[in-house]
Amino acid sequence: MRTILYTGKGGVGKTSVAAATALKAAGNGKRVLVMSTDPAHSLSDAFDAPIGPDPKKMATGVWAQEMDHTSMIEENWAEIQSYVSTVFEWQGANTLAAEELAMLPGMDELFGLLMVRRHHQEAGYDALIVDAAPTGETLKLLSLPDQMNWYVEKILPIQRRAAKLVRPFANRAKSLPPLPQDSVFAAGQRFYEAIAGVEEILTDRREASVRLVVNAEKMVVAEARRAYTYLNLYDYGVDAIVVNRLLPDTVTDPYFDQWREAQARHMRTIEASFSPIPILTARLFDREMFGLEALEALADDVFDGTDPLPMLFQGAVHDVVKTGDGYEVVFNLPLAEKKEVDLSKRGAELFVRVGSYRRNILLPDSLARLSAAGASVEEGRLKVRLTDGS
Repeated sequence: MRTILYTGKGGVGKTSVAAATALKAAGNGKRVLVMSTDPAHSLSDAFDAPIGPDPKKMATGVWAQEMDHTSMIEENWAEIQSYVSTVFEWQGANTLAAEELAMLPGMDELFGLLMVRRHHQEAGYDALIVDAAPTGETLKLLSLPDQMNWYVEKILPIQRRAAKLVRPFANRAKSLPPLPQDSVFAAGQRFYEAIAGVEEILTDRREASVRLVVNAEKMVVAEARRAYTYLNLYDYGVDAIVVNRLLPDTVTDPYFDQWREAQARHMRTIEASFSPIPILTARLFDREMFGLEALEALADDVFDGTDPLPMLFQGAVHDVVKTGDGYEVVFNLPLAEKKEVDLSKRGAELFVRVGSYRRNILLPDSLARLSAAGASVEEGRLKVRLTDGS
């Protein structure tokens, strides 16, 4: 199933672009679902029609869905929520407060992404268009599988064995909090596997891609540049940039001259930053973009008669190259500067940090014994040198 995830700074018009993409794709005879994982749930506003938790037909070949996370909580979080609630109740919280406290921040968006996995398993559509949360929240969610991996593989088994040993004694000691049953650890493992399943879907460069929606404004472009680097760090492919709300040539009032000059300047930055990724554009319309007619006009502007579903750009994120005295692990980290990059190696794991985001990369056995001998950043590529140290 072709999957396109739209994200961008809040207010740039990503929901409208996502809805417009679905309409355009369906016009080519595809069955398309556009789904919102953003808690703001603006899809119903974009279509100017009510949308519920179940897919609702909006036009020929187009269904829309705004998440109600009740079923996803029951499926993926109920066992863990019950245990965490018990701990809070032991500390004196009432039952209702304990249940609310057991829901961690960001869970709404996370369960929305888990619905991506369910739709892939059910295979009821040709394409899935995801209207994701704003960039910052989406990056945190997309990096979660990699962040959880080390804990699940290294720490969770130890905690599980320790809890099994201590539980008989803790159950008789009223001063100790209740320890999790083995079923809670099993639920945690299943939860991680579900999240990892979403990562597997969204990092499949043959079927899935991210599209960044921006306006030609300084702060918006700066955030998109950072997001592009971090998405590459975690293997998520960006296949297009959509620049929304550009002043059209028909606007000739001198009042907008400085605004037009600023947009032209930021467009040059966008082209220099994201090349060779295709840059799609949409003009600033003379009306609000809601309802089917407006969304279809937006789709025509963005895609200009082309099919929105094919992969518009593909590029490998990292590669291993043989050198004279060892190997180089080469990462595409566009727009990253050397001062932002930190790396270390422990055993078979290479740890790469860019800004506040870190990724753990498991090296093949042939490279695990080698030592990190240095690194360089050249033209958007991080090169890590591995040698045998002799």
